[in-house]
Amino acid sequence: MNKIAIFVDVQNIYYTTRETYGRQFNYHKLWQRIGCTGEIVSATAYAIDRGDSRQEKFQTALKHIGFDVKLKPFIQRSDGSAKGDWDVGITIDVMDAAREIDTVVLLSGDGDFDLLLRKIRQDFDVDAIVYGVPGLTANSLINEATSFYPIDQDLLL
Repeated sequence: MNKIAIFVDVQNIYYTTRETYGRQFNYHKLWQRIGCTGEIVSATAYAIDRGDSRQEKFQTALKHIGFDVKLKPFIQRSDGSAKGDWDVGITIDVMDAAREIDTVVLLSGDGDFDLLLRKIRQDFDVDAIVYGVPGLTANSLINEATSFYPIDQDLLL
């Protein structure tokens, strides 16, 4: 059976679906869709912890679906800018998982992950599937994926 690991860049998916559709992503429906293609052996959602009760409810819902939720604190810089991304953490976890699975599913539109997908496909011969919002997903990421699935109305709440 096809062993699958899912990695979700929560902030990227939240902001791109909100900007494009004004709606939220349906993680439960995604789980059902991917589960039909093999065994989900791990699923991790990477998010920023702002101490917000709505976010805590969302994180609890992800856990009930089957995701492991990894949190980083939200950092507000003195100049007013903010920091809080998981690119390096996601990369490390994908590299570790790629040794033991058949398929990596990445939910992100971030072009910084294109080199990661190329590396795992070449070194570990895994399929690299990307889900992203059309128009807000980097072409370089789409080109490095084995398959790209656009996030559209059927994957929204």
